[in-house]
Amino acid sequence: MVAVDLKSIRSLLVKRRNKKKRKMEKREDLRSILPYLPVVMRSSTLFWPSQVVEALKELARGPLHSHVDSGHILFTAIEDIRNSLSLSSNSLAPSTSLGYSLFFDELMTREESRKWFEEVVPALGSLLLRLPSLLEAHYENADKVLNVGAMIGTGLRMLDSQEAGIVILSRELIAALLGCSLFCLFPDHDRYMKQLQIINFDQLFAYGIYSFSLSLSLYEDYSQKQESKIRCIIHYFQRISSDMPKGVVSFERKVLPFEGDADLISYPNSNFWSTSAIPLCKFEVHTSGLIEDQSGEAVEVDFANKYVGGGALGRGCVQEEIRFMVSPELIAGMLFLTAMEENEAIDIVGVERFSNYTGYASSFRFSGDYVDERDVDNLGRRKTRIVAIDALCSPGMRQYREKFVLRELNKAFCGFLYQFKYQKYQKILQENGWSSEQFDASTLTYMETSEGEISNHEFEKFQNNYQQMEQGNNIGVATGNWGCGAFGGDPELKAIIQWLAASQALRPFIAYYTFGLEALQNLDEVASWILSQRWTVGDLWNMLIEYSTKRSKGETTVGFLRWLLPSLYGHGTRLNSSNSP
Repeated sequence: MVAVDLKSIRSLLVKRRNKKKRKMEKREDLRSILPYLPVVMRSSTLFWPSQVVEALKELARGPLHSHVDSGHILFTAIEDIRNSLSLSSNSLAPSTSLGYSLFFDELMTREESRKWFEEVVPALGSLLLRLPSLLEAHYENADKVLNVGAMIGTGLRMLDSQEAGIVILSRELIAALLGCSLFCLFPDHDRYMKQLQIINFDQLFAYGIYSFSLSLSLYEDYSQKQESKIRCIIHYFQRISSDMPKGVVSFERKVLPFEGDADLISYPNSNFWSTSAIPLCKFEVHTSGLIEDQSGEAVEVDFANKYVGGGALGRGCVQEEIRFMVSPELIAGMLFLTAMEENEAIDIVGVERFSNYTGYASSFRFSGDYVDERDVDNLGRRKTRIVAIDALCSPGMRQYREKFVLRELNKAFCGFLYQFKYQKYQKILQENGWSSEQFDASTLTYMETSEGEISNHEFEKFQNNYQQMEQGNNIGVATGNWGCGAFGGDPELKAIIQWLAASQALRPFIAYYTFGLEALQNLDEVASWILSQRWTVGDLWNMLIEYSTKRSKGETTVGFLRWLLPSLYGHGTRLNSSNSP
C-alpha cells in the first residue's frame, strides 16, 4: 500500500494556487478594468470587503433575516453597501431613493413586491457574493475561449478607442455585473473623463420619480414610459433569479485603421468607393415589422449613440434604448466600451431577449415576457448579432457633402464588415490570379465566364472553396432609418449608404425596414430597377455623389429616389433601362 503524503500534496496545491494568483495580478486586462469594478484586489485575490460580504449574506438569507421587504429599506441597504465601498451617496442622482421606494412599494402589486423581496433579492445577494469568484474564473479561462492560446485575449478590460478587440463574458458574470448596477455599486468618479457611459441604475430610478411626481398631463405618458423601462429590467432579474442563463456574449470593438495595415482593411477614401467593382447585394424592403423581429440570422443594426447604449439608463427611449431594455445583457458593454470614433463600430453577439413591448418613445410600454428561441453557435452565443453604429447628429445640409457621405458610408462599412471573410476573399483571388472584376462578373452571372478568362471548372472549384470558407458567415443585414429620427438624417440617403456598405462588406442581402415612412414608399421599385441594371458599388456611389453634389449646391431639392427615377413620381424619365452611370 502506497503511503499518501498529505503534507506534500497540500504544499503542492498551495504553490499552484499562489502561482495562479501571481498570474492574475500581472494581467493587464484586469488591471485596466479594476478601478471601475466594485470589488478589490489584495495579495492577488479579488474579494468584497468584509462589511459587504456580511450585508450580501443577510440579503441572501431573505427578508426574515435582512428585513429588506420594501423599496425604501432596499435602498437603505444599498447605501450601507456603498458606504462600505467608500462610494459617496452624493454621486447618485437626486431622488434615487424615492424612485426605488415608488417603484417597489407603489407601482408593483403586493404579490409582485412579495416575490421580489422573498425570491429575487435573496438570489441577487447570493449572486453578488460570488462575483469575485466569477471574475477569477473568467480570467483563468479568458485566453482559452477562442482556442488560439493567448493570441487573442477575450478578458474583461477597457476596450479603448482605436483598440480593436473582443471581450467574451459568461452570461452568469453579466448577470452579476448587472446586479451591481441595480445596487449602484460601480465607482463612477472618472467615467465621463474616460468617455464611458453611466452604468449604475440610479438615474433610471431617479428620473422615474421625477416624472411620476409631475402632475402636468404633458408628462403622464413619459412617466409610464420610464416605468416600463424599469419593468423590463426588473423582469430580467426575475427571470435570471429562477433560471440562470448559460452561454456567453461577445463584445467586439471593430476599427478601420486610418493608417495602412497589411492585415486589415483600412479606412476607405472616395476613390476606393468610386472604383469598386463589387456587385450590389439583394435588397429586401419591409414596410411593416421590427428589426429585432426578423426571423433569420441577419446582423441587426443598433442606431447607436457614440456612447453605446445612449440614454438607456436615463431618459432615452428610442430604437437603441428600447433594444437595451428588452435585452438587458447589452448594458454590460456600457461598463468597458468607450465612445466610438468615426472609424469604429461595436459588434455584440449572444444576448437574449427577455421582454415584449409596444409603442415607441413616449408610447413605449412593457407588455410581458418574451421567450427567445434563437439557436446558439459553437461558442455558446445565442445567434443574435447586433452592430452599433452612430450616425451624424443633426447633420442638416452638410450630410450631402462628399466628406460626410463618406463618413457615414465608412461607419456602416466598419459595422457590416467581417474582416476575416474579406481577407479570405482577397486571398482566394490572389491564389487563383484573378482580379476582383473577374470574380464579381462571375458572381453576378453565377456560372458564366468573364470573357472566357475563367473556366467553368475553375469557377466551380472556387465556389466550393468559398462556400466551405463561408460556412456560418453568409449572414445579411437587417436595418432601417439609421440616424433619421432624433438625429435628423435623410432616410433616402441613409438607405442607399447602408446598401453600399452591406454590398462592399460582401453581405448577401440587406433587409430594410421602412417603418412606413412616406419618403421611402418607392424604395422597393427603385432598388429593383438598380439591380436590374447590374450596377456595382462604384456605379451607385458615383450616382449618389452626383446627386449629393447637386443637393448641397441647391441645384435640386428632391430626394434621391425621385431624382434618380422621376417616372415613379409622374414627372418623366431621367434614366431608362439602357442607362448606366
